[in-house]
Amino acid sequence: MGESLNDIAVAMVAEGQGILAADESTGTIKKRFDQIGVANEEEHRRAYREMLFTADEAMRNYVSGVILFEETLGQSTADGRRFVDVIKAAGAVPGIKVDKGAKPLAGFPGETVTEGLDGLRERLKGYYEAGARFAKWRGVIDIDTSKGLPTGPAIAANAHALARYAALCQEAGIVPIVEPEVLMDGPPATHDIDTCYDVTVATLRTVFNELGALRVDLEGIVLKPNMVVPGQNGPQVAPEVVAQKTIACLKATVPSAVPGIAFLSGGQSEETATEHLSLMNAIGGLPWKLTFSYGRALQQAALLAWGGKSENVKAAQSAFAHRARMNGLAAKGEWAPEIEREAA
Repeated sequence: MGESLNDIAVAMVAEGQGILAADESTGTIKKRFDQIGVANEEEHRRAYREMLFTADEAMRNYVSGVILFEETLGQSTADGRRFVDVIKAAGAVPGIKVDKGAKPLAGFPGETVTEGLDGLRERLKGYYEAGARFAKWRGVIDIDTSKGLPTGPAIAANAHALARYAALCQEAGIVPIVEPEVLMDGPPATHDIDTCYDVTVATLRTVFNELGALRVDLEGIVLKPNMVVPGQNGPQVAPEVVAQKTIACLKATVPSAVPGIAFLSGGQSEETATEHLSLMNAIGGLPWKLTFSYGRALQQAALLAWGGKSENVKAAQSAFAHRARMNGLAAKGEWAPEIEREAA
């Protein structure tokens, strides 16, 4: 018998470590590459991911898991080592994004439901054989108070899809990352933090009701929620308020059986996402591990330093290691602006 789902989930939220979201779709990575003037070709995508996964200091010390895109799961380093093996050798767990993206929800203008359940059982079998031990599925909840969004049915549809996905993952021996994201950006994003709190509470309650109904083992999942933040164009608040409201929201909704919560950064700046996480961990006394599962907020500095040039790999890896270390400290409630400056 291999590791239990709970063993894997616990490893994914190891002390002072977090999850690197390197699962950008081909379309999303194009936007990243456009910033640095690099063509969106398979070899460039492979070289960029190799730069990240072979960043020894970051991967060994601060990264507990890596979410891969399907293309990346089958790729190797220039010298022929499979990415999955490189990740495992660093002591991190390889994972895979399995959803097919948010599509318009019929009958509900402005709202989406995530697709990808058809054929998922067979795909999971293949991903497991390829070495993936966790998966990720993102449900997207939009707030637009002027239009009465989100609606109950949109939340319910996404929660049900997340629960069906989670049950299929566990059947396949794969830990599901359950990611219901209440967006802070997207039009008009003028809502205040209390609206985000109410919508996030409603969403998480619905998600856990569905997980329970579909007999998902909560000890074998990792939750990847948004933080409770105001809309990008809404009235902003102090970081301490974000930390307090997010913890209040989680205490009201997340059962203590869940081993850990790995936040998405969701449009926050790199440093802001780190600060919020550290403040929450400094509050402490929580039944679950609180850590990070960041994409852009872990990679942006490294991407800019890399610029598509092999001679910049070392500089990019050290930018990645810096960000990973800052978030590793935040996962223990030990980050401070002074440390950020000194290290930079």
